[in-house]
Amino acid sequence: MARELEASIEAHGRAILQAAGGRPALFDLHSWQGKMLDWAMRDEAFKVQLFRFVDVLPSLTRPEAVLAHLREYFDAPNQELAGWLRVGLRSLGGGWLARQAADRVTDAIERMATTFIAGALAAAERRGLPPTAVELQMLYGMADPLQDALVRLGSRLRSYVPVGELVPGMAYLVRRLLENTSNEGFLRARFAANQAPDELLRAPQPAPAVERPEPTTDGFRNEPQPDFSRPEQRRGLAGALGTVRGALGVRVPLLIGSDWRETAESLASVNPARPDEVVGVAACAGAEEAEEALAAAEDAASWAERPVAERADRLRALAGLLRRDRWELAATVVLEVGKGWRDAAAEVGEAIDFCEYYARQAERQLNEQRLGDYPGELNHCLQAPLGPGVVIAPWNFPLAILTGMAMAAVVAGNPVLLKPAEQSPAVAWKLTRLVQEAGFPSGVVQLLPGRGEEVGRYLVAHPRTRFVAFTGSRAVGLQILRAAHTPRPGEVGLKRVVCEMGGKNAIIVDADADLDLAVQAVLGSAFGYQGQKCSACSRVIVLPDNATRFLDRLVEAARTLRYGPPEDPACHLGPVIDREALERIREAAEEGRRDGRVLCWRDPPGEGWYAPLVVLDGLEPGHRLVQEELFGPLLVVQRATDFEHALALANGTSYALTGGLISRSPSHLAAAKARFAAGNLYLNRGITGALVGRQPFGGYRFSGLGAHAGGADYLTQFVIPRVVSENTVRRGFAPELAAGERAD
Repeated sequence: MARELEASIEAHGRAILQAAGGRPALFDLHSWQGKMLDWAMRDEAFKVQLFRFVDVLPSLTRPEAVLAHLREYFDAPNQELAGWLRVGLRSLGGGWLARQAADRVTDAIERMATTFIAGALAAAERRGLPPTAVELQMLYGMADPLQDALVRLGSRLRSYVPVGELVPGMAYLVRRLLENTSNEGFLRARFAANQAPDELLRAPQPAPAVERPEPTTDGFRNEPQPDFSRPEQRRGLAGALGTVRGALGVRVPLLIGSDWRETAESLASVNPARPDEVVGVAACAGAEEAEEALAAAEDAASWAERPVAERADRLRALAGLLRRDRWELAATVVLEVGKGWRDAAAEVGEAIDFCEYYARQAERQLNEQRLGDYPGELNHCLQAPLGPGVVIAPWNFPLAILTGMAMAAVVAGNPVLLKPAEQSPAVAWKLTRLVQEAGFPSGVVQLLPGRGEEVGRYLVAHPRTRFVAFTGSRAVGLQILRAAHTPRPGEVGLKRVVCEMGGKNAIIVDADADLDLAVQAVLGSAFGYQGQKCSACSRVIVLPDNATRFLDRLVEAARTLRYGPPEDPACHLGPVIDREALERIREAAEEGRRDGRVLCWRDPPGEGWYAPLVVLDGLEPGHRLVQEELFGPLLVVQRATDFEHALALANGTSYALTGGLISRSPSHLAAAKARFAAGNLYLNRGITGALVGRQPFGGYRFSGLGAHAGGADYLTQFVIPRVVSENTVRRGFAPELAAGERAD
């Protein structure tokens, strides 16, 4: 039966193709929509550009914008265009011919979206029934020779033309374009590739399985993030939150050498959502403890003599322990610094990535390397560690940044003294315990919680400290740079300083931007973790064509964000880190209310250190709130007259950390790549959430000093390259050359 059916289908297919003629044009080439679809069938590059133009067209409100995008999308050297159309697109000054070209193509796209959109070609055959028992449906204006052939063969054909609005029709148009121009589709195979009827009518065969390799960065794979739609993953973090809450008030001692020590003075960290809830009580290191820790670090100098592979293995062991304890660590981050579930879990993943990535890079970069192969000499480059250093970490990434800076230095052979933020000692203590469990020798990693202005300042200035790795505010970073680079008695050389100092980051929303994407990108980048990321968006730059539409949608979206404790995964806005931060944000918001115009102001609930969510407009470019990093849920709107002005505004601060552009203009995307001042530039996405290896992170200007964290150059900051050259010639005899000749 199946064979008879297959034979019948093949016979009918041959009859239709024969009646339609040898190789008919699929579309009516006398109409523009037909010509454009015919090009799309034959030219993959044109098809991609057509899809992109269809996507952006509804957002273009002026003929000049339509013309500009036509030029950018279609006027390429390898693009098949009518000669007069190319001349029109390239004409200067937007003359009559250029406008005619723009109108012609735009009209074709609109008619495709409003009158050409319909269902798919369908045909069926049932034996024993007359041809008129089956109604065939085809699109008006498509494959006219096939339609004529079916009518001549006695089939009943319905050609239909639904109509509708342009914008709602765009999605349907894209679907039809994908169907009709598919590389594997019948229509393309017959009418563009001219496949023979035998091949077209052959019974379908199962496609062979294709194994697609998992994407990597030079072989490195990022740690998968939890999927909280899965009940077991939700139970994992929820259970850990209960466990950590049951042990609140944990003691955090110092680690000096291999000894855990208490001090008479202590510092408490609290849950910013419930300030009366003490998370950890930390010992408070001073000058005496700092001296002992430096001595223990110097006693651990043999760590530098361990093979690179052994040091890398310790990092991999730590990564495994971080995976094992990921829920407990994430829960501690939630309660101690007020991060939500996703951000806290992502931070644990980033800490794992740092360990795995730097272990891999160390084995590639830190072993002795021969330079050249010249007869009579041996040249080698050795990477020598710097010596003991201090790692001063921030509270906003208490696990990931502390792990990244510390493990980069340690795998390079340096002992480190960890100085965690005063707000997050419990996270640092749990990390240090895992370091011990991973098998790092005594003195290689030590923990010195305490006040930054006391133990931190003492260690930075100490002549036996060989490097400082710091992430934090600009003010503190500049103090560290001054102190570290001031020579002191007993110092043997300049200290290395790796310093990340924040940003005043902007996203430009271009005139042709996808506003759905723009709202999502700005909302998440500005208010994720309450704006307390150095990469956060604190400025959004809008252009006249879509400023009102975008801002109306952004404000309404911001009003939907729910305040609440970070341990509740249904909440979007948690507290800021402490009372000092809250007061600073409140004062800034009031200043913005006085000097500008409030677009959105949401007062938070009473309990906890919750700051108001504020969107401000109308501030001058030189205003303090436009120029200075604030670290809170306050977003400033800047209005540009055109794209060049938008770039100038984006670059108009002393920072250059992250930046973003939401645009569908190829020339604007290229201009941003070339001229947007940002160490990390993100196009058509949010500007937070850099991944180790894939998006190495760092800035310039007053945003930082040093190589990008999580990048191939980061480890080189913690070593001294030494080149050793040896003359191997003995009385005119080069041993390696003779050995090579004997081998030959």
